[in-house]
Amino acid sequence: MASTMSTQRPLANPGIGADDVIVVAIGRNEGERLQRCIASVIGAADRVVYVDSGSTDGSAETVRAVGAYVVDLDMTLSFTAARARNAGFKKALELAPNVRFIQFVDGDCEVEPGWIADAKAYLDHHADVAAVFGRRRERFPHQTIYNRLCDIEWDVPPGDVKSCGGDVMMRADALGQVGGYRDSMIAGEEPELCVRLRQAGWHIHCLPLPMTIHDAAISRISQWWRRAKRSGHAYAEGAALHGAAPEFHCVRECRRILFWGAALPFSIVVLAAIISPWAGGVLAMAYPAQVVRLYLRSRRQTGVAWPLAVFTVAGNFPEAAGIMKYRLDRRRGTGGRLIEYK
Repeated sequence: MASTMSTQRPLANPGIGADDVIVVAIGRNEGERLQRCIASVIGAADRVVYVDSGSTDGSAETVRAVGAYVVDLDMTLSFTAARARNAGFKKALELAPNVRFIQFVDGDCEVEPGWIADAKAYLDHHADVAAVFGRRRERFPHQTIYNRLCDIEWDVPPGDVKSCGGDVMMRADALGQVGGYRDSMIAGEEPELCVRLRQAGWHIHCLPLPMTIHDAAISRISQWWRRAKRSGHAYAEGAALHGAAPEFHCVRECRRILFWGAALPFSIVVLAAIISPWAGGVLAMAYPAQVVRLYLRSRRQTGVAWPLAVFTVAGNFPEAAGIMKYRLDRRRGTGGRLIEYK
């Protein structure tokens, strides 16, 4: 793949100057996925910065060979994607202090042709928008049900929204104004950043355009469980940071998760033990009833409405575990460790 990448158009404006767009990619041991990622942005942006988080597969060397700048993240400190993105942003400012836009992309994603130009044009014409993103698609959505669920999750209706994901073009001055990502967050750092951007008067916008192709590579239920657990952790930390009025960030999600993933199963066990197993069984029927309700609501998802409903309900259990992990770590005064699913 390295020879394929070397045939790409060289980076524009390799000298120090006031660049329009700098790409910041982050990754660790992404292999061919990273090679596709870098190849998709070389020539489309003024510079490419890659932040490597302790890869052992030669990722940093491969990226350097095609002219991208590499930042080797200090792995003596706890790793988070937020810290990696901040390190990339810092490097971008060192290279071009007047850079206008930063295109963040995860190393397992490939940027769609034309996206960077379209996103830049939108930000050029909408001075109140800090961040713009488009449709992230899964590379192999039909390979596993987990990949398909990811693809559905990323289908965000276009327009002004409350938050974005990891792949996004941001206005550099807006990102600097709010202090960048929160380094300590092991997940959910993008919505948390968007809370602060919106509080500062900025807008977040989703365009009806293809943006990136993602390779989730989720083939086992254990991976799905860890990913859902990470989501629960993110909801809990988000609520702890911005759960008060008027934002109420992630409060509704935490209440839903704790009801279905903790309070209801506890009540079922208690009812079965105190009154009778039959009483607990009756209360447990709330779960299939919820599956049916979600199925009826998502029938437009042809072919996956039932799995989508089942996994949505089942996901409350690992998400509840993630919430409890965050609260336990916080009580102990220890920082959360990264929850990785691949």
